Amino acid sequence: MNRAATIALTALAPISWGSTYAVASELLPPDRPLFTGAMRALPAGLLLTALARTLPKGQWWWKSAVLGGLNIGVFLPLLFLSAYRLPGGVAAVLGSAGPLFVVGLAAVLLGERARLRTVLAAVTAAFGVSMVVLTAEAELDLIGVVAGVVSSASMGAGTVMTKRWGRPEGAGPLAMAGWQLTAGGLMIIPIAALVEGAPPALDGKAFLGYGYMMLINTGIAYWLWFRGIGQLTATSVTLLGPLSPLTAAVIGWAALGQALTPVQMLGMAIAFGATVAGQLAAAGAARPEKTPFSSTEETDRNVSMDLTGEGVRR
Repeated sequence: MNRAATIALTALAPISWGSTYAVASELLPPDRPLFTGAMRALPAGLLLTALARTLPKGQWWWKSAVLGGLNIGVFLPLLFLSAYRLPGGVAAVLGSAGPLFVVGLAAVLLGERARLRTVLAAVTAAFGVSMVVLTAEAELDLIGVVAGVVSSASMGAGTVMTKRWGRPEGAGPLAMAGWQLTAGGLMIIPIAALVEGAPPALDGKAFLGYGYMMLINTGIAYWLWFRGIGQLTATSVTLLGPLSPLTAAVIGWAALGQALTPVQMLGMAIAFGATVAGQLAAAGAARPEKTPFSSTEETDRNVSMDLTGEGVRR
C-alpha cells in the first residue's frame, strides 16, 4: 500500500474521534465522561485482543501498560477534565497543539528531523482550529489548562513511544491496539467509580451509542491509528490530529443544526490546508537509516503486518 493510501486510512481515526461529541450528546447519559471512556476502551480492547489471539509476553506486559496509560488511561480522563473546565473550545485548541509535543519528542527519541515547515504546519493547524472552536465567551481555568496540556503531552508521548518500541514478533497493530485499550480501560474504571459513582441505567439509545463508540470510534479507529504509527513517521501521524475537531464542527453543522460562521469556515480551510502541508513536509523529511537507540533499529525494519500480525521483512 502506498503512502497516500496509508495516510488516508490513518486519517479515518481522528475523523471518527470527531464524532464523539455528537454521539455523546445525542445518545449517551449526561455527565458520565469517565464511564464513557471506560466503556469505549475496555470492551474494545478485550475484543481486539481476542481477535488477535495474541497476549503480551515478557517485557511487553509492562510496555503495554505504559503505552495504554499514555494513550488511553491518562489521556482520556485528563481530556475530559479539560473539556469540563474549559468552555468555548479551549480544550480542543490545546489538543490540536499535540503535534508540537510529538515533533520535539520524535526528534530526541526517534531521530526524526524537526523541520521548520513541519513546525509551522502544526502551529498553523492549531490556529485554524482555534478559529473554528473558540468563542468570545471562552474563559481560561488553570486546572483545565494544565489538564489539557498534560493530556496532549501524554498522547504525544504515547505516539512516540509506540513508534520507538515497535511491535514484538508475531504481534500486529490489532494486538497492539487491543493490549493498550485493555490496559487503559482498566486504569479508567477505578477513577470513574471514585468520581462518578455507580454506573448509570442504560436505555436502547445508550446501548447503540456505546456500541458505536466501542466498535467504530475506538476499536477500529485505534487499530488504524496504531497501524499508521507502524508505517509512517510519528510526526506524520500526529499531524492528522486536527481532523478531529474539524470533523466535530462539520457534524455539528450537518447533523445538529449548529451554524458555521465565515470565520469558522476560514479556520477550517486553514487547518485542513495546514494538515495537508504537514503531510507533504513529513514526506519530504529525510528519514535516518539508524535511530539513536538500538532498540528501535529492529522494529523499524518490520513491514506492515496483516490483521493477525503475520508478515515478512523488508
